[in-house]
Amino acid sequence: MNSPDRAALPNLGFGLGLRTDHYEAILQESPRVDWFEAISENYMVGGGKPLRWLERIRERYPVVLHGVSLSIGSTAPLDRAHLIQLKALAERIQPAWISDHLCWTGIAGRNLHDLMPLPHTEEAVHHIAARVREVQDFLGRRILLENVSSYVDFAHSTLPEWEFLKSVAEEADCLILLDVNNIYVNSRNHGFDPLTYLRAVPARRVQQIHLAGHSRNGELLIDTHDHPVPEPVWALYAEAVRRFGMVATMVERDDDIPPLKELVAELDRARAIAADSLVAAA
Repeated sequence: MNSPDRAALPNLGFGLGLRTDHYEAILQESPRVDWFEAISENYMVGGGKPLRWLERIRERYPVVLHGVSLSIGSTAPLDRAHLIQLKALAERIQPAWISDHLCWTGIAGRNLHDLMPLPHTEEAVHHIAARVREVQDFLGRRILLENVSSYVDFAHSTLPEWEFLKSVAEEADCLILLDVNNIYVNSRNHGFDPLTYLRAVPARRVQQIHLAGHSRNGELLIDTHDHPVPEPVWALYAEAVRRFGMVATMVERDDDIPPLKELVAELDRARAIAADSLVAAA
C-alpha cells in the first residue's frame, strides 16, 4: 500500500455523477467537467451497452468507481463474487479510485437496496476496519468510505458520528469520501453542529467530497439527490474547503435529473466557492 495521505492520489478537480441521461451529451458537447463518478454496480458485467458507454467516456475523462452494495458494515461474510466483479471492472476501466459507503446493505444474501446506518461503537469500528483491510488487500488499493445520511439513532452508540468515521478510517488505513450534504442532513436530524464534524475529520484522509440536494418530510431532512445543492450545503462546503483545502469535488443528482448544462452550472458554482474559500483561508 502507498501512503494513507490523499497526496498519494491525484486531485481530479470538479466532477459529476455519470448518469445515463447524459451519455450522449457528454460525448457530443465535451462539457467543462474534469471527471465522472460511475456507480460500480451499473457496469459490473462482461459487456453490453452501459459498459461500452463507460469505456467511451473513460477515453476522454478520468473516472472513479462508487459502489452502493459492498455492505462493509454487515455481519454477513464479504461477497466474494461482488469483489471479483469489482476488481475486474477496475482492471478494465482503471479508475482513479474506488469508493463505497460506511453502512450495511443486506444480510443472509438479501440486498435491501438502501444504505442502512450503523451503531457507532468501538466494536463496530474494529469489525468494519478488519473488513476494509480485507477488501483493500483483495483489490490491491485503498478504498474510500462515504459517511451516510441517517434518520435514527442507536441507543447503545458510544461515539459521535464524526469520531466513528475517523476511527474506522484510521484503523482500516483507508480514505474518506466526505458527503457534505449528508453531514448537513444529519446535523439537522440529530441535532449537532456540522462544523464540529468538519473539525474532527482528519484532513489527510479526505480524498473526495460529494455535494447534493435533499428533501424535507416534516421536520426530517431526507437525502434524496433530487434537488439542486441548497444554500446551507454550499455554505458548509465553503467551510470544508477552508478546512481541507482543494479536494476533488462532485455534484450528485439521482432523480429529477436536469439537462447536463444545469449540472455543469452547479459545478461552476462549486469551483467559484472553492476558489474564494482558498483565498479566504490563505
